[in-house]
Parts: sequence; structure tokens; C-alpha cells
Amino acid sequence: MIIRSKAPLRIGLAGGGTDVSPYSDIYGGAILNATIDLYAYASLEPLNNGKIEFCIDGTDKCLVLDSKAQLELIEGFELFIGVYNRVIKQFNLKPLSFRLTSFIEAPQGSGLGTSSTIVVSILGAFIEWLKLPLGKYDIAHLAYEIERIDLKMAGGKQDQYAATFGGINYIEFLANDRVIVNPLQLKREVINELEVNLLLYFTATQRLSAAIINEQVKNVNDKNEKSVDAMHNLKEQAHQMKESLLRGELNKIGEILHFGWQNKKQMAQSISNPLIDSIYETALNNGSTGGKISGAGGGGFMFFFCPKVTKIKVAHAIEQKGGRVQPFKFTTEGLTTWTIDY
Repeated sequence: MIIRSKAPLRIGLAGGGTDVSPYSDIYGGAILNATIDLYAYASLEPLNNGKIEFCIDGTDKCLVLDSKAQLELIEGFELFIGVYNRVIKQFNLKPLSFRLTSFIEAPQGSGLGTSSTIVVSILGAFIEWLKLPLGKYDIAHLAYEIERIDLKMAGGKQDQYAATFGGINYIEFLANDRVIVNPLQLKREVINELEVNLLLYFTATQRLSAAIINEQVKNVNDKNEKSVDAMHNLKEQAHQMKESLLRGELNKIGEILHFGWQNKKQMAQSISNPLIDSIYETALNNGSTGGKISGAGGGGFMFFFCPKVTKIKVAHAIEQKGGRVQPFKFTTEGLTTWTIDY
């Protein structure tokens, strides 16, 4: 028997960073994001040998441990161990024996929410195996607590909810960890046109988001006026993006993205760099009307709105910067789990 799980990665169209505490606790945050057809997978095989095995598919990284109720954190396997420890503790379970293998269809540090999405996927495998009574909000919040509280990893809340719910969502982040997911009921032609006009580009660089997020948190705590005002504007950007999509006013999307990018760069110094600025300017000079870095910033994926028939021209121009275009489609489903007998 193998228990399978998959959860989609996401692109953040607007409001990025306003889901991070303390901003979301003090002012309330808003994000508009969309899941895409790149996934984090988990496969769980029950064992009866008193061992726990964690493996990262496609690599030689595999960890074998004696099964016990709580495992010590080991570098490179923190997400696996964090999920296991929390599941055992929260549901008062006896030690389990299993082999857990993961795989992500994008590099970590790419800005597509990989870490949080693999946590959701691994958690989903345990939920499927153990038949744990958790709904979507429960799963997303538990994944958030594992990553941000148990493992003390810097970051926000949007990725866990995107991966769990799937689709194109306007998500509100309020005080006391309250989150409201609002699925957007968009016309099919709007989704098709957005998909055709958006160009996803991997810069061939990766980054550690923690330093950027910690700087952002410090700026809010220090009441840095420029940074806080920029985050207010990003929350407004999410409102604008929601209205434009619901009204089918796609001619405004590039402008809204550009407005957000100019403000996002004010949140922390390391969000952009000369390479990112150069890629962005090249895209604008070849027909894009706006874009942004995906995720916290500093590297990873960028995306651009390329109206009418400018997408190929933009793609050819920015590929000269050393990165590559990543084909994608939007997805409607979030976390999916199943069991197969072999």
C-alpha cells in the first residue's frame, strides 16, 4: 500500500508580504494568488520494522531513524520531522513506522511557496493514512503552525492556504490568526486570457527568503513609515487586482502589477538587485506592461503581463539574461490525496 499526496505551487499576483506578522495582526493583510500546475508530492509507505525513513526523490538524500514519538530535528529534513512530530503530538498517537518520499517540481527558494507546499503535501499523506478529521482550514492552519511556530521558520500564511485550497483566491489575513479564503468566480475567458498573457520566468537564481522577511518584520516593528506605507499600498493592490479580474478588465492587470512591484521594493532592501531590475526593464521595453518577483524576492521566479501578442517577444528578450521561461496553467484543485494498493 502507498499513500500519495500532491499540492500545487502558487504565484502571488498581488498583496505579497501583507500576510506576514506583525503587519497582518496590526493592520490586516490581503493577498490574491493563484495555484499552477507545478506540484509538491509526498508518497508514504507503511513499514513494520520499527524504522522511519525520509527520502528526497531524485537525490541520494535519505535518512533512516529508529521510530519514536518525537524526533530530533536534523538539517535537511526539518519539514519531514516537523510534520511527523506535530501529528504524533496533536493526535496523541503511538510512534509510527513508514517510509516517506517527497518531490517538488520546482527548486526550493524559487518564490513559488515550495517549503509550505511540501509541508501541506506531507501533512496530507498522514491525514490520508491515519484518517485524521481535518477540513481545509484546519489543514492550512496546522501547516502554518508547523512551519512558523514549531520550526520557527520565517514567513507568512498565504502559501499554506493556497496549497490546501487551490484555485484563484482573494485571501484575507486578520488578527488572532483569522484567515478568510474567498475563491474568485471568474469567467472562463478571463482565466484563459490571464493564462495566455502571463509569462513565468525562472531567473536561474535562488534565495533564502528568511533574511528578506526578517527585514520586513523589523521594518514593521520599527514603524518604518516608507515600508509600512508600501505594505498598505500592496494591500490596496490586492483589492484592485480582485476588482479588475472580476470585472474582466484585463487591460489594467499590467499597470496593477507594476504599481505593486514599485511598492514591494520599498519593503526591504534585498527584494530586488541589479539582475532583477535589468530583467524587469527588458521585459517592459519589449511589450510587457508590468510584472513582479514571485515570493519574498531576491531571486527565483518572476512573472510578467504581456498583453495582446507580446509574450513571445518578451520571452526571447529576457531569456538572454540567462534564465528560462516556465510553461504553466492555472489549477482549480488544491491538496489531493489517495491510496493505492500494490
